[in-house]
Amino acid sequence: MSALEKQLQLGRLPPRPPGPAGGSGQAPPKMRMGPGRKRDYSPVSWNQYFESMEDVVVDTDSGKDTFRVYKSGSEGPVLLLLHGGGHSALSWAVFTATIVNRIQCRIVALDLRGHGETKVRNPEDLSAETMSKDVGNVVEVMYGDLCPPIMLIGHSMGGAIAVHTAASNLVPSLLGLCMIDVVEGTAMDALNSMQNFLRSRPKTFKSLENAIEWSVKSGQIRNLESARVSMFGQVKECEEATSPGGPKAIVEGIIEEEEEEEEESENGESLNKKKKDDDVETKKEATYTWRIELSKTERYWDGWFRGLSNLFLNCPVPKLLLLAGVDRLDKDLTIGQMQGKFQIQVLPQCGHAVHEDAPEKVAEAVATFLIRHRFAEPIGGFQCVFPAC
Repeated sequence: MSALEKQLQLGRLPPRPPGPAGGSGQAPPKMRMGPGRKRDYSPVSWNQYFESMEDVVVDTDSGKDTFRVYKSGSEGPVLLLLHGGGHSALSWAVFTATIVNRIQCRIVALDLRGHGETKVRNPEDLSAETMSKDVGNVVEVMYGDLCPPIMLIGHSMGGAIAVHTAASNLVPSLLGLCMIDVVEGTAMDALNSMQNFLRSRPKTFKSLENAIEWSVKSGQIRNLESARVSMFGQVKECEEATSPGGPKAIVEGIIEEEEEEEEESENGESLNKKKKDDDVETKKEATYTWRIELSKTERYWDGWFRGLSNLFLNCPVPKLLLLAGVDRLDKDLTIGQMQGKFQIQVLPQCGHAVHEDAPEKVAEAVATFLIRHRFAEPIGGFQCVFPAC
């Protein structure tokens, strides 16, 4: 298992400490191509997966906030999708294109404050209370008094915000609730190592293609198709990267797991040493950095996850929990699952970004859940496959 795999995945709130093989504890699969073939790391536009994009303006006492949403579908319940820390609504792109072909539903994928293309007056306030109110405000502006049935679906941090939103009754027409790979016990145990992971990431990339390549080869996103559309929501162009005081960490490529022996250059210096000597020149090419500095949001992490299990269990709507590994369940959720208080499904061989790594499996699980509760109608001949757990 690589050093990076032993750390937390980007936005992994809750992150997972290293464990035995199985579930998301597995190292990402090798991605070598045959001779003469290269993987395409070029970015793909959001409109290949969503039907439309909208900026929702929320009026508050102190001004206006603008929230970016991506939409698909025109009939059926609304699936309101909340992304994980550091990610954006684009992380739901492939999932969206998949599930709208399985059931009649409407998709609303939201960029939370401080993330993606959302613009608010105080982007640093990422408290659970503030972000939950944001979700409720966006729903109110979009639908007013004619609010359709809504199912909240959240990944990682977004899963926690979905639960806080539901617990605060900020969505009056709440139909159901789904958390993806977020468990209170695992989160609270692993938060201490989050800063170490964030420091281990590259600070800048020389191109968007380079960022996409890193995300796939590092195992952050194990699905190249999803990475090509979603990484644009995680990184942005940066002018400061070319200044004398700009970031020092530059990524020019990804070292394969099986490193080649260092070759000696004509003057006796190793190529690695020569590369280090050229870093000053390379720095001038670094043009992308992270949209949000997650390390500065640490004061909010505890508030996202503490008490999350009980809040989830006490929400009076049908509930679904999707995990990358069954070993993530904490005591409260284990008891709740035995009492039949929610449905659980494990999707093995995925990383933390379950909905990006296996969008078809997540779409199938969510569609089956909605059909089982008669919240949505199947289309395109979709057949439910009911899980054993």
